[in-house]
Amino acid sequence: MTRNALVLLIAAIAAPASAQTIYKCTDANGGTLISNARVDKNCKAVVSSPETILPAPKARAPGAAANPSPAGFPRVQEDTQKARDGDRRHILEQELAGEQRSLEQARKDFSEQEALRGPADRLVPYRERVGQHERNIQAIQKELGNLK
Repeated sequence: MTRNALVLLIAAIAAPASAQTIYKCTDANGGTLISNARVDKNCKAVVSSPETILPAPKARAPGAAANPSPAGFPRVQEDTQKARDGDRRHILEQELAGEQRSLEQARKDFSEQEALRGPADRLVPYRERVGQHERNIQAIQKELGNLK
């Protein structure tokens, strides 16, 4: 019987120890630190026991917009928006073709300069130009991928 009482006593002592307090601290630069120990006097207790449970997020209706437009917000007709999207796609495709031509020219210029013997640091602007065109192509392709 005393053994069971001892186990209950140990369990009762251990239960509050598991109820850990979490602190949110703000440093002088405005940065946030989350810690289980109070760092300074500016720390505020956020969670103080395991019973503190965050409420579940409210379920949205299927098909509901993440950020619905206000009631009086102007709407664009669907066919008008499709025409705008088509124009945007066409413009992006033209830009992509132009960047690809510029990349080929930049690569050609780089290889011509590389064939000439001379200091390696003179190749830097040519290499940077090739890299810039490659990044532009990636950005345009990403934009095209984001279109519906």
